[in-house]
Amino acid sequence: MSEPSGRLPARLDPSRHSRSLLLPTPHESAQSLMQLYDLRRDAKLREARDWMIRSFNPTSVEDVAAVMQTDDYTYVRMTLGYWDMAASFVVHGAIDAEMFRAVSGEMLATYSKVEHMIDEIREGLGQPGLLKYVEEVASDWPGAKERMTGIREYFHGLAAAE
Repeated sequence: MSEPSGRLPARLDPSRHSRSLLLPTPHESAQSLMQLYDLRRDAKLREARDWMIRSFNPTSVEDVAAVMQTDDYTYVRMTLGYWDMAASFVVHGAIDAEMFRAVSGEMLATYSKVEHMIDEIREGLGQPGLLKYVEEVASDWPGAKERMTGIREYFHGLAAAE
């Protein structure tokens, strides 16, 4: 995969790592991905992920801010926190990016809920690093922007049909 600016992909950039660059073996990446999958099976996280996909359809920063005033904000924090943590493993080289992309399409579906207004959300919430790692992984994911646009349109169609 070529980088648009000629820079190394984040996971291969030695300046981003505090120790010498040691890329994970396929087995190590698979083990880490299985551990992430086990976390996703937690009942509370499963409930939060389900709510995010089915019920969280913000169209504005105000919609996001409104959810923050409800108990459902726990679901938002839990789900976005999970995916940002998982993406950080890719960014820091602990999980192979291609292997992650092969099994983590749900991250794009989740991120599609806010990606189109992430800068405004960050500013509005005073959290400039919100979903920093998810954004980085998504920006290196071939076709992600178009895929998220399609997913977002699909979700809005479902929400309008209810």
